[in-house]
This record gives sequence, C-alpha cells and structure tokens, in this order.
Amino acid sequence: MTARAADRARYDRATAAYEAPLALVDLDAFDANAADLVRRANGKPIRVASKSVRCRALLERVLAREGFAGIMSFTLAESLWLARSGFDDVLLAYPSADRAGYAELAADPKLAASVTVMVDDVAQLDLIDAARAGGREVVRVCLELDTSLRLFGGRVRVGARRSPLHSPPRLAELARSVARRPGFRLVGIMGYEGHVAGVGDAVAGHPVRSRAVRLMQAAARRELAERRGAAVRAVRAVAPELEFVNGGGTGSVQHTAAEDAVTEIAAGSGLYVPRLFDNYTSFTGRPAALFALPVVRRPGVGAVTVLGGGYPASGAAGPDRLPVPYLPEGLRFDPQEGAGEVQTPLLGSPADDLLIGDKVWFRHAKAGELCERFDVLHLVEGDTVTATVPTYRGEGHTFL
Repeated sequence: MTARAADRARYDRATAAYEAPLALVDLDAFDANAADLVRRANGKPIRVASKSVRCRALLERVLAREGFAGIMSFTLAESLWLARSGFDDVLLAYPSADRAGYAELAADPKLAASVTVMVDDVAQLDLIDAARAGGREVVRVCLELDTSLRLFGGRVRVGARRSPLHSPPRLAELARSVARRPGFRLVGIMGYEGHVAGVGDAVAGHPVRSRAVRLMQAAARRELAERRGAAVRAVRAVAPELEFVNGGGTGSVQHTAAEDAVTEIAAGSGLYVPRLFDNYTSFTGRPAALFALPVVRRPGVGAVTVLGGGYPASGAAGPDRLPVPYLPEGLRFDPQEGAGEVQTPLLGSPADDLLIGDKVWFRHAKAGELCERFDVLHLVEGDTVTATVPTYRGEGHTFL
C-alpha cells in the first residue's frame, strides 16, 4: 500500500460516521508543517497569515507552538473580532476603508493596543481621522514596502501591484507624515514578496519555465534585500522605536529570514500545504487540509460523478486555480466539464472500484479559501476525528 493509499484508508475510517461533503485537517501533517516552517525561519518568529487558516481553533493551536507569534489578518472587521477573542497582536496586512471599524478601533483602548493597521498613502490617514467619531485612542500603523522587481528602467515589473512605496525615500516620506500626525504611532514595516514566496520554481513538465522562475527569484531576492535594508534604515531614522519589520511568505521563509533587516516572517499556507505549494525546490510540505465529496453516480466504465466540487481559488483564472482529485490516486476531471457547481464527473480506472456513497478526497488550490465552503473542519489524528471545530464561516463570519 502506498503512503497515499494508507492516508485514504485512514481518512475514510476517521470520517466513516460523517456525511460528505466535508473538510478535514490532518493534525499530524499540520504540526509537521508548522515545525518545518519554524526550522526554515531559523530563530525568527513567524506571524501567522489568518487568511490561509480561517479557523480560530487552528490559529490558537499554531500560536501555542514555540516559534510563532502574532497574526497577520486580512480585513479590519476580522482584526477587531480576533482582538476581542483574545488575540493581542494582530497586524492588518491590507489597507481598509471600513469607517465603522476605525471608529470602533479608535474608541477602545484594548483594540487599539492589539491591532496594527496598514497604510501606504496619506489619504488613508485622512480616512481614519475622519472616521474616528470622537475616538481618541492612538492608532498603531505599519507601512507597506512595494517589493516588486523593476527591470529595464521600470518598463518591466515582476510582482503584485500592492503598495506605491517602492523606494526608501518614499517610505521615509510617509513615515515622517505619520510621525507628525497626532493620534498615530508608526510601529512597523511590512513587505510581501509574492513573486518569490507565492510562485513555484519547479513546475512539473515545464523545465524551461521553472529555470526562468528560479533566475528571476534569485535576482529579486538580491535586489529586495538591499532595498529593504535601505528602507528600514531610512524609516528608523524617523521612528527609532520601530517594533517590527515583517517579510516573506511560505515559499520564501528561509531566504527572507536571512535578511538582517527583517525581524519576523509571515506564513500561513505552509500549514495546510494546498496544491499550489507542491512546486518548490526549497521545501516539501505534507498536505494537511482536504475535502471529501460523495460518489452519487456511476455513468459508465471508468467514470463516477461526485456531488459539488466547483471550488475555484482566487487569482488569474486557469487550471491551476481548480481543486484536484487526490484520493484515490489516478482520478482526473473530464476536460469538457471540469469541476461543477452541483456535480463533478471524474474519469480514470479507480472509478470502477468506487461505489455510490464512497468518498473522493480533493485538495484545494489555495489554503484558507477552502474554509469559505465549509462550516466545520474535522481534526484527524491517526484514523480518528478527535475534534470538530468551526471555520470563520461556521462562526457566522465571511469577512470578504
């Protein structure tokens, strides 16, 4: 029996009493992935990206481990909810226009002490001030550095379009604006190098492309390490009490941790290891989060149909954004239909061994987005479900 076949047998036994569709997290794999992230961070604390987890129980579990500290959130409403739930170090990774949320933040000493908001434009400071509604608490601010690699005089850009603050002088200029402004305190700098951390460099069947990605990422790491170091020095000249400099992501943990200017690493997807993180030379994780769909039809030889399955991930549309049938091994989508809203046909010889009601296990393309489809996660240890915990959705929250 292969390791994957053994996993299928475990998961089927563990969830025999549960009806599919369902989602599980293999805690042995989750904990092993957490340990590997800590190893790669080489002593620098890891701030957990909540968008890649979206389950309070699992956020608590990983933050109880040595090597993890703080949460990187994705909306202001989520940040406030987490802070009210007892998480006392929440960095909002994206600017917000949530005026009601800012009014709540500025009026509550506990929330203001626990949540740091992201800024890359003076206009965002103006919006926060206009939203205070009389709240007098000091708002903690982090500046985001644009990490994109710019080539040929800026005519070619590699990396996400995030912050407009690309150069150290631009970052320092905004730092001075924050420092001069009553009601704000500059506490951090963040830079997410998604073109390094979120792009696989060993795509099966594409050796030339993979080689090009590795060359691009090596150049991007060198350029960013120098520019980030200069940016941190420039900002510290304005705000010498800067508390943290956050960088990285699951795919770049060890590289970002090697930068002297960086004090902490962000990571989250590496806990679940969705399919987009299979294509890296620098690490190998264990798939920890899966979902199961039930077989409801047997339309012919070498074919079964499962209920549901159309769970695409965000990003540029393409086959890599679809979930993939994982267990039993050897199933594939019908290219004429793909993953369907209500039903999904699957092809391959393993289909002939599946009966009505059997489970087919899938992996999602990205990490936390899976939790937007399921109210609960079944936590598996060995071949037993040891707990069933709510996702954000199961607690009544869909923040985006």
